[in-house]
Amino acid sequence: MNVFTHFRGIVDAALDALTASGDLPANLDYKNITVEPPRDPSHGDLSTNAAMVLAKQAKMNPRTLAGVLVPTLSANTDIADVDVAGPGFINLRLAPEFWQKQVAVIVGAGAGYGNSTMGEGEKVNVEYVSANPTGPLHVGHVRGAVFGDALANLLSKVGFDVAKEYLINDAGGQIDTLARSAHLRYREALGENIGKIPEGLYPGDYLVPVGQLLKDKYGDKWQGADEAEWLPTIRQEATDAMMALVREDLKALGIEQEVFFSERTLHESGRIDEAIADLRANGHIYEGVLEPPKGARPDDWEPREQTLFRATAFGDDVDRALQKSNGDYTYFAADIAYHFDKYQRGFHSMIDVWGADHTGYVKRMVTAAKALADDAVLDVKICQLVRLFRDGEPFKMSKRSGNFITLREVVDEVGRDVTRFIMLTRKNDAPLDFDFAKVMEQSKDNPVFYVQYAHARIRSVLKNRVTAMFPKLATSDTALAKADLSLLSDPAEIALIQQCCAFPRVLESAADAHEPHRIAFFLYDLASEFHSLWNRGNENADLRFVIEGNEAVTSARLAMVRSAQMVIASGLAILGVTPVEEMR
Repeated sequence: MNVFTHFRGIVDAALDALTASGDLPANLDYKNITVEPPRDPSHGDLSTNAAMVLAKQAKMNPRTLAGVLVPTLSANTDIADVDVAGPGFINLRLAPEFWQKQVAVIVGAGAGYGNSTMGEGEKVNVEYVSANPTGPLHVGHVRGAVFGDALANLLSKVGFDVAKEYLINDAGGQIDTLARSAHLRYREALGENIGKIPEGLYPGDYLVPVGQLLKDKYGDKWQGADEAEWLPTIRQEATDAMMALVREDLKALGIEQEVFFSERTLHESGRIDEAIADLRANGHIYEGVLEPPKGARPDDWEPREQTLFRATAFGDDVDRALQKSNGDYTYFAADIAYHFDKYQRGFHSMIDVWGADHTGYVKRMVTAAKALADDAVLDVKICQLVRLFRDGEPFKMSKRSGNFITLREVVDEVGRDVTRFIMLTRKNDAPLDFDFAKVMEQSKDNPVFYVQYAHARIRSVLKNRVTAMFPKLATSDTALAKADLSLLSDPAEIALIQQCCAFPRVLESAADAHEPHRIAFFLYDLASEFHSLWNRGNENADLRFVIEGNEAVTSARLAMVRSAQMVIASGLAILGVTPVEEMR
């Protein structure tokens, strides 16, 4: 249950009752009413702006309107206190009994706690990674991969129908370069001394197995053949081999995308022509001459008529060319066609996750999406760079795969779960420092350890301490949900429950903003509440989770920590992190 949505309904019902009684005028518009946590927690548990939103419509002073609403809200047994503050905010303090009951709600819901219908089944396409298939994924791809995957998981959790997609950039000149590099390794596999890898080809050792594969499959068939003969075949073979490597890299990071879309198919199927024709039919394409670039004019620039997209009509700075001087389509034209294809597949809501080097490309792509259809929405999320450190010093790992640090090197060093969690400890558009020593520390300063330790501690309580002291105590979720939860009365216990109950709202707000890092932040705060309560138990034996000789209190507290464990596990699942059972 989303506590804030629940009490928004209670506020609406109170307004309806007051309208029916004549204390408020009819036909008030509630749409801008919110129920949120107050900025100052000392003011209560919830705060609503209802009186201020409705004051002008009702032709009443906001505080006067709030005073009319207070008695009706106070009559609700789940509300312990109602207070009017400032210009008309209504602050609510909920009864302890309400919070206590939520433990049973969470335990009963299990992994489904926080599930929402917010998305209403809307189809959303999340495209991420989409690296050129010219080698293994490198550290620059890790952040976007984790961000995109966690965002897709988050949107699914709140009711969207999500497709995880990878665009295979297999239509550009880089694929011919890959084929030539693979052919060189093929010749090497046949026994030739290829010497130093020529400038402009890919030098990485990851192409050695591809050369061997080509030798095993084709023998010496392509060794002395003209490039025009072998290029198409080796281009496809090398691309397939690289995509197999990419899939393995993604799998090591816990990512399995459902759709791998080939850019080459856009060219071969005439899909680009179709997209351009659609835009032209709607008046968004014309033949014209662009203004010269701002600043120093390039020596080779000359005004010429081009096929242009009216990007300025949708908010871009300049109109954009769709064809090169030789008649080939630009990359932009292919990207338009790709998003046109997504739209035609039913994805009116699209999210692209790009690296920082594509920032300047965002505006033109967003304007193109607007031109495709009135209901086409594209949100481009930029993931900033990851800076590697070891013990606070800039760090460069080995470069066995060419001139970059691979994703697998990072995962092999610190593990998948650590990698994923740390990549979500900053907002996507802020730089992120990744220190190989610090991310493995067992301290409060390491968020992944701190959250995992909370989960492991709860597991230890449920598995070991209870068994030792109450070997016959029923600790199934069904039994714990029936515990006497009124025994959870300490303020620290209520605070832990309240933090758990914030989870559904955090999920919805994070999904609405497309910001999965909020889940990582929330989990850290929840772990902090749990560890604080644990430490209080060390100082005061009466607050321990397992109380010798008191089965009723023990059951209630086990239900409470079990609910926290469920929320932690659910949040970690969104991040793609496996909760640990015990710390080693």
